[in-house]
Amino acid sequence: MRQRRRAMPAIAGGLALLFALAAAQSLAQPPASGPAAERAAADLRARIEASPKLPFVATTFAAKPPRPGWESGMVSWMALDKAGDLIELQRGDKADPVVVLDRQGKVLRSWGAGGYAIPHAIRIDPLGDIWTVDAAASRVIKYSPTGKVLMTIDVGEQPQTKGPFNGTSDIAFGPNGRLFITDGYGNARVLEYSAEGKRLRQWGEHGAGPGQFHLPHALQIGVDGTVYVADRENGRIEKFDLDGRFLGEIDGLGRTYSIKLVGDVLWAGMAPFTLPTGAPGWVVKIDARTGKLLGHLDVDGEHVLHGVEVTAAGEPITTAGDHVIWFKPARP
Repeated sequence: MRQRRRAMPAIAGGLALLFALAAAQSLAQPPASGPAAERAAADLRARIEASPKLPFVATTFAAKPPRPGWESGMVSWMALDKAGDLIELQRGDKADPVVVLDRQGKVLRSWGAGGYAIPHAIRIDPLGDIWTVDAAASRVIKYSPTGKVLMTIDVGEQPQTKGPFNGTSDIAFGPNGRLFITDGYGNARVLEYSAEGKRLRQWGEHGAGPGQFHLPHALQIGVDGTVYVADRENGRIEKFDLDGRFLGEIDGLGRTYSIKLVGDVLWAGMAPFTLPTGAPGWVVKIDARTGKLLGHLDVDGEHVLHGVEVTAAGEPITTAGDHVIWFKPARP
């Protein structure tokens, strides 16, 4: 951990190429094939469609360019702050990575240029500070609401992989400032840090058994201390206590990209394994305690479902290419 961020080299052509590779990577995972995969996909679709269709209508919400030449790339993740502004983490090189938008899509402020290899996840802690995760640099950066760098955690220990994704994926906040980070690209573990950024412990390994992972991609922590981890390529959400002891799982899911915990409800973005990553799927409402599917929303488009957020009024939001899909209540 260090309190100051090093300047990262920025060569325009190379940066543009890296962002192009990052965008392509999100669709690079090949679909599963064969009769067993087809049966599993059909079963998942049937179970989801048997759950209630939630009473929302999909609306497009996109940033309004503040100047000529400004352009959002793929929105990797988003979070809502206490004022209700939407904070996007985007991968294009024609805008800052972190972009704060009001409810009309106006850019209020932005920052982070030159500070990321592959922007991946963004979360807001209980005090209102903003945390972002870099999937290639395996770095976590904490900002004030106005964009001042408050802390940088370099996770490191990245294995050599064939692509640029080989680091951290998400962050969640436990009691007493404890930080939990999924390190799923290349590694298969959850890391715990103190509020000061000191590593305390880790757990997890590659595999499909209890406490094992095949790309832990997102995580959330309940008020009771249950840690929920979206084990993306194993199609499940695993449950742990704060010390990493396995408590159970919600299995039989699709490729689960993102989760957002609201009370005892998990909102998850997922799609069948028979489609490539980033393909159409669903936002699914799940009882966090029992695993029961409480409802779903169909999501179409490209580069969808990577991040999920929920407003204070209970409106789900998910990523969709260079914008987000904001589900508004259906009119009677």
